[in-house]
Amino acid sequence: MGLLSNRIGKESLKPGDHIYSWRSAYIYAHHGIYVGNDTVIHFTRRGQEVGTGTVLDLLLVSSGPARAQLHCPTCTPPEEGNGVVSSCLNCFLAGGILYRFEYAVSPALFIAKARGGTCTLAVSDPDDLVVHRAKYLLENGFGCYNVFKNNCEDFAIYCKTGLLVLDQSTIGQSGQAISIIGGPLAAVLSTPLRLVTTNIYGMAATAVGVYCASRYAADIGMRRDAVKVSVEDLTARLATGLLQVIEPQLLAAPAH
Repeated sequence: MGLLSNRIGKESLKPGDHIYSWRSAYIYAHHGIYVGNDTVIHFTRRGQEVGTGTVLDLLLVSSGPARAQLHCPTCTPPEEGNGVVSSCLNCFLAGGILYRFEYAVSPALFIAKARGGTCTLAVSDPDDLVVHRAKYLLENGFGCYNVFKNNCEDFAIYCKTGLLVLDQSTIGQSGQAISIIGGPLAAVLSTPLRLVTTNIYGMAATAVGVYCASRYAADIGMRRDAVKVSVEDLTARLATGLLQVIEPQLLAAPAH
């Protein structure tokens, strides 16, 4: 793996790896846990890789892979299960390139990878525990899909670290979601500095600095609101309602 790319070959995969693949135009990446035997466990919105429950889904779904007409016999049917599904590696990649998510990276490397959703400062747990979490959640679910609070990257990061953000009023663990929020936030926070400098290069550098700082502070390896939760405790909390994730509400159709 190089500084700017986490691309790997299939022969390098081992059970417990957090992998991902970018979809069309690099709009988003889909994440999962490789558990061996050419199998990936990943979290979806009822079989759909990503979704918001809004009109944005038209763009996101069009960027994702086309669903095969004939169902792969080794993969979980998308209409079944609890959102956590098992797929063969080829179906997971859907013709895309294979990347491995990096853990315990240095702060310098984390900032150098400007695009979120590729690495974290957090330390991974042992591979056998990662695989256990993924398989347990395949049977018991990971709650309701939410693109900003509980998405495929959140699922993979939890499997790798056991860390969970229990305060659902804040954003989840996902680096991609943090990047989406961090860009506009950087622009807003850097705007008052126009009073200090009108130089366009200075303003750009300030915005980049704010963006990097927001990503760094929000990373799961730095957050004080992230706690270690066993997978058995997590599913018990979800089953009893002690932990809830609310799915974004669908936009109502206009009245005729």
